[in-house]
Amino acid sequence: MPSSVPTFDELIANCTRSAVHLEMRDSYAVDYEEGPFAEWRNGFRHDPADRESWWRPWLDLIQETVGRGIVVRRSRIVSEPVSEYTKFLYDGTFTNVAAGEQVRWLPRRRASDIALPGNDFWLFDERWVHWNHFAGDGSWTGEEITDDPSAAKLCTEAFEAVWARATPHDQYEIH
Repeated sequence: MPSSVPTFDELIANCTRSAVHLEMRDSYAVDYEEGPFAEWRNGFRHDPADRESWWRPWLDLIQETVGRGIVVRRSRIVSEPVSEYTKFLYDGTFTNVAAGEQVRWLPRRRASDIALPGNDFWLFDERWVHWNHFAGDGSWTGEEITDDPSAAKLCTEAFEAVWARATPHDQYEIH
């Protein structure tokens, strides 16, 4: 490992080929009383035609990254029937796709024989792994970044196996 571990921002800015993200939780900590999830629960939905209302800095970053020729892919392993939070994610995923991200969904029952790491991750150029750690309630507890070859290999193989089985966002139906 180099003496200086890059940040997430440096990893995405300096990747040269690919950035992939595997999400494996059915919910992440959200404020049920206020914020985007609460608004969604109360019936708010983004209007795809009103891009200015939902475009945000994250989508600028993805669009810029894809514009540099980087392939950005996200896979989500989800339990079915899906959680309310997964429905919320699903409804907003068109924004990721509009920014250039490729997104697929895999029902958890179809992932049983795939060797998966214990945590969600980003993988950059099949070399750098950015682990995201969460508490049982879904709150984010920190990150860990490594260029350990065995971790990168596990994440590469896991992501590609999930991607091969998963359904593209525009074809996935919520159950």
